[in-house]
Amino acid sequence: MKTLLHICCAPCANQCIDALRDEGEEVTGYWYNPNIHPFTEYRARRNCLREYAESISLPLVERDEYGLRPFVRAVAEDIPNRCVKCYEMRLFSAAEYAAQNGFDAFTSSLFYSVYQNHELMKEIAERAADEFHVRFLYRDFRPLFRKGQERARELGFYMQKYCGCVFSEQERYLKPSRIIP
Repeated sequence: MKTLLHICCAPCANQCIDALRDEGEEVTGYWYNPNIHPFTEYRARRNCLREYAESISLPLVERDEYGLRPFVRAVAEDIPNRCVKCYEMRLFSAAEYAAQNGFDAFTSSLFYSVYQNHELMKEIAERAADEFHVRFLYRDFRPLFRKGQERARELGFYMQKYCGCVFSEQERYLKPSRIIP
């Protein structure tokens, strides 16, 4: 089955790709992450994924749009609930691309992260699948989290310190344990 895997970053994707390939899926990566800021962070994650995809012969589709303004406009009215819009932007884009380009299904490396809201993402992905008439392939990749992080370090991947949006970066560094007097 041809599966489009939305990829947020190489560290989160390595085990997802392996697991799907082990299941016999024909995997193509899909890069679309307008939430990642600043531009230097966006570029570091994208370039790391490009190199990894090439090294494992993973076809990679890039919707390479640095989306600072559209993302901020989408979340500005409700920053505490920004993840809903963030998931919608990425998962609906993946579903649409999958449907328009002959894929049997789509999924996302977001389902690898122990830090993401899986139920919310799953609900959004199912809505996207319904809208674009393509199958959503749900996999809970979280059990592979530690192994994937170890592998990413072994491979020398760029390892980000926050989810991706500027607001998550701010929250990470405002935690009391991160504040340097």
